[in-house]
Amino acid sequence: MERAVADGGLGPGDALPPVRRLADELAVSPGTVAAAYKELRGRGVVVTRGRGGTVVAAAPAVASRRPPKVPDGLRDLAGGHPDPAFLPDLPGLAAPSSGPRSHRSTPRLPRLEERVRAWFDGDGVPSECVTFAHGALDCIARLLTTELRPGDAVAMEDPGYHHLLDLLQAMGLRTIAVAVDDEGMRPAELREALRAGARAVVCSPRAQNPYGGCFSAARRDELVEVLRQAPEVLVIENDHAAEIAGAELNSLTGGGLSRWAQVRTVTKYLGTDLRWAAAACDPVTLARHDGRLLLTSGWVSHLLQAAVLTLLDDPSAQLLVTRAEATYGERRTTFVKELAQRGITAHGVSGMNVWVPVRDESAVVNGLRTRGWWVAAGARFRMASAPGVRITVAGLGSAGAARLASDFAEVLGESEATYGG
Repeated sequence: MERAVADGGLGPGDALPPVRRLADELAVSPGTVAAAYKELRGRGVVVTRGRGGTVVAAAPAVASRRPPKVPDGLRDLAGGHPDPAFLPDLPGLAAPSSGPRSHRSTPRLPRLEERVRAWFDGDGVPSECVTFAHGALDCIARLLTTELRPGDAVAMEDPGYHHLLDLLQAMGLRTIAVAVDDEGMRPAELREALRAGARAVVCSPRAQNPYGGCFSAARRDELVEVLRQAPEVLVIENDHAAEIAGAELNSLTGGGLSRWAQVRTVTKYLGTDLRWAAAACDPVTLARHDGRLLLTSGWVSHLLQAAVLTLLDDPSAQLLVTRAEATYGERRTTFVKELAQRGITAHGVSGMNVWVPVRDESAVVNGLRTRGWWVAAGARFRMASAPGVRITVAGLGSAGAARLASDFAEVLGESEATYGG
């Protein structure tokens, strides 16, 4: 069955035969088939829907779900990428010292660790315990792996970051959707997720992808109050666009939570090839993360750490980051206003993306494609939330924003005519 999923013979949502029927066909015991189905669930290949039977998971672990290739001649606003004009040149790498060596005993460059502590401290995030990883997803995956087992539930933003949703599916973890608005996760829905058995919460304090929300101080306080009622739950903040979010940080991590981590990376503003992340966390979480890291890669490349440190200390690079944050904010605000002038509601109070609710995602995506735009259908980001499309505005100037908004309005008009108003 894994081979069939990997080869495309079985696709997402396809039903597996009932246990007894397959046992009869293969001349094996029902217990053997049931054990195989249990193994497939543990690997994230299939899910069970009660009376709906067992079906292939939406993003099975044995299959890859890379975004579709951008067709030739289209303006790509679907990838979530920064504007290359605001990315600094990567520094040259010094040759490593000769001879065999291991950095397991000193995995973090002291100067970079000091710089990271100041980075977190500046935003009010406790920095007594910090660690490094190979990007935000790598860090979050390791944190969840050390805490949870297949079948455990994680409270996730809805709509939320599609790669993270796919990752949890591949790990065999269940997701419980928590609705978001312009201020982030909604407290009532989070409370329900915890009551439903969520053992971890993953959220974005700002630049939420794809919705663009950010925690207000009031929303932060409400969420902390909910989370204090579940001290055993691990809370992970993914502050992936910290320096270019265009919004202040109102972090959950300073609220006295027992188990927490905040993860930051630099790929959106220092370079997409800098697969490095820093995390501040509680002592237990640090020990478990670093213990697992020690047994796998051992440490994050010191050459990579040196490159990050050079850029963090480079005034010209930091000037580009400052300009990027201001420019992205202007472009995001301009596009939202252009849509509003045409009667279209959109969301995007921080970050590089704008979420536009629509009735028919396919009609909008295909309609914009015929006009030269490539945007992301919301289906990849959603669990239970209403349809929409995500548009990355990092490289969208004012003239482009006006033209895209006009094209968007025309596409919506055509869609409404198709469906009879």
